[in-house]
Amino acid sequence: MAVAAAVFACSRNINNKEAVRQGIMDYLNKRSAQTGLDMKLMNVDVTSVQFRNNEARALVSFVPKDSPRGGMSMNYTLERSGNHWVVKGRAESGMSPHAAQGTPPSTGSIAPIPPGQPQALPPGHPPVGSTPQSR
Repeated sequence: MAVAAAVFACSRNINNKEAVRQGIMDYLNKRSAQTGLDMKLMNVDVTSVQFRNNEARALVSFVPKDSPRGGMSMNYTLERSGNHWVVKGRAESGMSPHAAQGTPPSTGSIAPIPPGQPQALPPGHPPVGSTPQSR
């Protein structure tokens, strides 16, 4: 019976959000000197995760503890290494860190403007379709 318990302990199920979150936190804490981020000042939440064989793909949200309106999301790819997850790669995927200032979330693509809708131009830009008039 002790052998069965030892085998179970070596092959514990880590296919859950908390184990993935721990792998991401380990990765971020190891890189804190390079990034300058203090993870103790952030709320980190694994929004969703999909498991496939020895790989996990997670969507993770980061929100500063002192400003719950800001934040961003990142996609992480993790690989199982024994009884823990190790980050293989990442990509920005959601709310911009400027969202607290009213900037819309980054989607990675430009949405088309529906016909008949006015376009926003930079201040001082002449209207589109206008021609300069001679003076």
